[in-house]
Amino acid sequence: MPESHHTQGPGKSVLGIGQRIVTIIVGMVETRLRLAVVELEEEKAHLVQLLLMLGLTMLFAAFGLMSLVVLIFWAVEPQYRLNAMIATTAVLLGLAVIGAIWTLRKSRQSTLLRHTRRELENDRALLEDD
Repeated sequence: MPESHHTQGPGKSVLGIGQRIVTIIVGMVETRLRLAVVELEEEKAHLVQLLLMLGLTMLFAAFGLMSLVVLIFWAVEPQYRLNAMIATTAVLLGLAVIGAIWTLRKSRQSTLLRHTRRELENDRALLEDD
């Protein structure tokens, strides 16, 4: 008689349950990985767009500030031009420091893979409850 490779009796249900658990876990991992990939692609596109916009903004702002500074220096009487240059330099350096601090604070607020991390926390909580 040919032997059956499938277990009969109580062992069959245990193996079936184990197989279903493994299948569910693999499905969860696959879903989470797909979510992570989608989020990374969105973040990459968003970051490239932000960098292009930032570059253009900085370029136009630099040209505008240079034109404004030249205009201010032409408008100031010759004996006060040095004072105007000192004041303008101090204001621009102060704005640069404020901008650098603001940028550092903003960069520390990470949103990378936020939804994936939240789903993994939910999965962990559900598994720990059982």
